[in-house]
Amino acid sequence: MRTPRKRRLMGEINVVPYIDVMLVLLIIFMVTAPLLTQGIEVDLPKAAADALDTGKDDEPMVLSVDAAGQFYLSIGDNEDRPIPPERVVELASAVIRRKPETPVLVKADRRVPYGRVVEAMVLLQTAGAQKVGFLTDPPETSRRARGPA
Repeated sequence: MRTPRKRRLMGEINVVPYIDVMLVLLIIFMVTAPLLTQGIEVDLPKAAADALDTGKDDEPMVLSVDAAGQFYLSIGDNEDRPIPPERVVELASAVIRRKPETPVLVKADRRVPYGRVVEAMVLLQTAGAQKVGFLTDPPETSRRARGPA
């Protein structure tokens, strides 16, 4: 008669599959990170303003104004092509009608004349936006004054 052997439990975790998964995720993030930048390159003005927390998961609708004064809207098929003011009103009003709680922001180059920024705001208000916010970059001096975060 055979005596049953006691099997010893293995106390090691095989980490090779976890390393494989981690490397695949790393490659995915490296490929998709450049695609996450949206819109056009705008040299934003510096301002010491606090970030707004909308408390919602809604992605904001951003109307960009480049240094040449052309409009770009962060919705639609061609986010990187300039659009005429009439099309801005048309697209923005469609979004606002569908989702009235969508945050609306203006992202203007600091070299753009003030009148062109006001025109962008008027277009958004014509489309039905009740509140319009501005995107800015924090000033370099205030970052150094606060110290490392």
